[in-house]
Amino acid sequence: MTRIKGGVGAPRGFQCSAISCGIKNPAVQRLDLALIYSESPCTSAGTFTINRVKAAPVKLSQAHLRKGDLRAIVANSGNANACTGVQGIQDAKLMCDGVAKPLGLKRGEVGVCSTGVIGLPMPMVRVEPRFDDLVEGLGSGRGTEVAKAIITSDTHHKEVAISFDLGGHRVRIGGCVKGAGMISPSMATMLCFITTDANVPREALRKAVLEGVDESFNRITIDGDMSTNDTVLVLANGRSGMPPIRRGSALCKQFREALRWVMLELAQAVVRDGERVTKFVTVEVKGARTYLDAKQVAEAVCKSALVKSSWNGGDPNWGRVLHAVGYSRARIREELVDISYDGKAACLGGLQAPTAMDELREIAAKPEFKIEINLNQGDAEYVMYSSDLSPEYIDFNRSEYAYWKQARKDGLV
Repeated sequence: MTRIKGGVGAPRGFQCSAISCGIKNPAVQRLDLALIYSESPCTSAGTFTINRVKAAPVKLSQAHLRKGDLRAIVANSGNANACTGVQGIQDAKLMCDGVAKPLGLKRGEVGVCSTGVIGLPMPMVRVEPRFDDLVEGLGSGRGTEVAKAIITSDTHHKEVAISFDLGGHRVRIGGCVKGAGMISPSMATMLCFITTDANVPREALRKAVLEGVDESFNRITIDGDMSTNDTVLVLANGRSGMPPIRRGSALCKQFREALRWVMLELAQAVVRDGERVTKFVTVEVKGARTYLDAKQVAEAVCKSALVKSSWNGGDPNWGRVLHAVGYSRARIREELVDISYDGKAACLGGLQAPTAMDELREIAAKPEFKIEINLNQGDAEYVMYSSDLSPEYIDFNRSEYAYWKQARKDGLV
């Protein structure tokens, strides 16, 4: 695989556009409405939040995917269009119609995504007049603008694109992601759009997406919260010129690996850009009796506020790690558990290891390190990627009053 430029706009036959509508604040000009469009029909797949409170765009995009394939994605930042009732559904439909009609598409061929504050109606008075401009701005080489238009509390845009040989054809996969806070497994809190010019039948693509998400976006956590808007959408238009990939073939497996690699790169970028975080921590659980036991241990450790606070302080507090292992509901035996930091033993057999504390502190003070937990009871493994919990994170998330103040000016509340 070779890294290339262009993000979600890198694969052949995809055009992108992004404009400023002032969705969050009309006085601030920043890209906040984006469009991805395929010149050719696509196969498509997606995964969504499992939160029982789902945003209007999530409900509509799910319905569209159940009926057929997408060919375009319209997305906004600044407002989540979540918990907005019937009006929210109507606004999501209006966003689809606003780009579908000038593109000659049906509403069901458009996926819609929103991200931002929850509970406020969309300021469609500023969005609706701009659909024509959004469509007219479509062009190649504009994928980065999409990545910039969907960020909220992110400190920078996040994108990746690769090219690789697949069955004698040069294939491209490109993607972008937003996410920084409210990150938890079972679809992390984010929006992710991925395009490819590989020729992948619908069922093969859906299986590849489910497997890729499980090994990437479902392996990250920042604060343990789960949003109402989490969405991953993948479009494949076959413009590389290759014949369709047969499900279960070696080429299908190769494509899945490439897609998983792109997803993992984007997922890890989300953790590294977590809201005011200072650490990127890999937690690897080994020696579990079952896959579920390994997963439960990893999630318990990565979500523990006490553990994450010790990471922020550069404190290699293996006791906090062990206590999280104990309440994870996994089948463990305290006297068998080993814990290490970057290969240095901190705990052996449930007891303090002879490693000098200064050595462990030096590791825990680094911006990135790995904790390995060996349960010594089997062969099952699970890996997750997490961050610390900082005072700055709490300060940043204390109030969203400014959103509501603007909404009052717009007459929406």
